[in-house]
Amino acid sequence: MSDSGDGEKCSGCQELLPLGAFAANRSRPDGPQANCRECAAEYHGRRQEARGKTVRVTVDVPEGYKHCRTCGETEPHTEWHRNSSASDGLSTRCEACRVIQGRAGHRKRQYGMTEADRDAMVASQMGICVICRKAPAVHVDHCHETGRVRGVVCFNCNSAFGKLGDDPDTTRRAAAYLEGNAWKPTLVAPGVYRLPS
Repeated sequence: MSDSGDGEKCSGCQELLPLGAFAANRSRPDGPQANCRECAAEYHGRRQEARGKTVRVTVDVPEGYKHCRTCGETEPHTEWHRNSSASDGLSTRCEACRVIQGRAGHRKRQYGMTEADRDAMVASQMGICVICRKAPAVHVDHCHETGRVRGVVCFNCNSAFGKLGDDPDTTRRAAAYLEGNAWKPTLVAPGVYRLPS
């Protein structure tokens, strides 16, 4: 029910508002909804609460910023990944939250561990790498054949295992070499070598 050509009266708050304050409603002959957007959102929120569902609180955000519902921070658009299917063209979570949830998801898929499981393992190691006993434990180490988690190690020890091919014999030879016992096979015949014991 239009009162004038430039506005519409909201049946909720009874105010005369411009047509832009109303959402479209194809079932009504004159076009916009009977309630303005604010009244419709308030009504929807009350209905959701009555059903026992959580209701998102509207947060006023300055131009060029977006509010992250995961961490509760308001970040500039530069801190958000692009999402062409979203109405504003930005992801639903800020970049920091995406990284945290991405790591947690990888840990769960790859190792079957939650963040609490990993934290308990680090605490049982007193927070340090079980190999070098110097650096903080940050990387989950696992057997590439069985997938069994062995512990949490530092970056250097984790990459050393990878470079040694996760092979215990190679690691033992490397340890013997560092202790001064060089691995030198003895030539006993052409093309035949005797390995040291």
